[in-house]
Amino acid sequence: MLFNSLDFAIFLPIVFVLYWFVTSKNLKLQNLLIVVASYVFYGWWDWRFLSLILFSTLVDYTVGMKLKDETRSSRRTTLLWISICVNLGFLGFFKYYNFFLDNFVTAFRFFGSEFNASSLNIILPVGISFYTFQTLSYTIDVYKKKLEPTKDFVAFAAFVSFFPQLVAGPIERATNLLPQFYKKRTFDYKKAVDGLKQILWGMFKKVVIADNAAQIANEIFNNSGDYSGSTLAIGALFFAFQIYGDFSGYSDIAIGTSRLFGFNLMKNFAFPYFSRDIAEFWRRWHISLSTWFRDYLY
Repeated sequence: MLFNSLDFAIFLPIVFVLYWFVTSKNLKLQNLLIVVASYVFYGWWDWRFLSLILFSTLVDYTVGMKLKDETRSSRRTTLLWISICVNLGFLGFFKYYNFFLDNFVTAFRFFGSEFNASSLNIILPVGISFYTFQTLSYTIDVYKKKLEPTKDFVAFAAFVSFFPQLVAGPIERATNLLPQFYKKRTFDYKKAVDGLKQILWGMFKKVVIADNAAQIANEIFNNSGDYSGSTLAIGALFFAFQIYGDFSGYSDIAIGTSRLFGFNLMKNFAFPYFSRDIAEFWRRWHISLSTWFRDYLY
């Protein structure tokens, strides 16, 4: 389900009303509603991939519970690697299987050998990178004893599948988002208005800026042989507006939608095109991703 679709325009008010007017007195029911709404949101595109996010949730919840009681260093490391291998295994398979297979076949042919292999018709699940990195942050933080593992499976499932940021980020840390599912949320009018303003701003970036810039950029690059170098440079400029409007627009909608439900997500873009150098640009562009790599990979 896309943010800039009629489906989402119908879906969001329904979930909002159920959340604040039907389940508001029971925290667990609120969290359960978020899980159900998130699975509907994600399954709207292709319900078959719900099994992936559910399996990832079950694996990391179980690993977290095992880490809580395990004191032996070798066992704790094994549990961590189970989570890493399962999550990155799914991510690598769906993203790179056909890429590596095709290059493997090409390499054999280059050296004069014929290698027959058929590529699978693999569809990349939307948002798999985002929820993979998010759930890995939980396991790694529990392993490092920065976070107490949760016993509340519903809260954990809501954290992994939280629909506003499920398919486009920001990639939240378990230490920031998961505890918000433990606390009772009350409706805050000012926070909701701020959220709506951010949603509208995100929609403007996506629909007005990104989509219109895409038409010009696509026209130029699809017929690049017909245009001069200066026109191609203009196409690159419009593509820069397109990609920024897409990414930051979706992030703004996600952050604004989260505020409607009483949640605070991290800022994801900080005017990156005003950066003084590449290093500063990296710090300002897709902040949740760059800081994830800094904290958990580097």
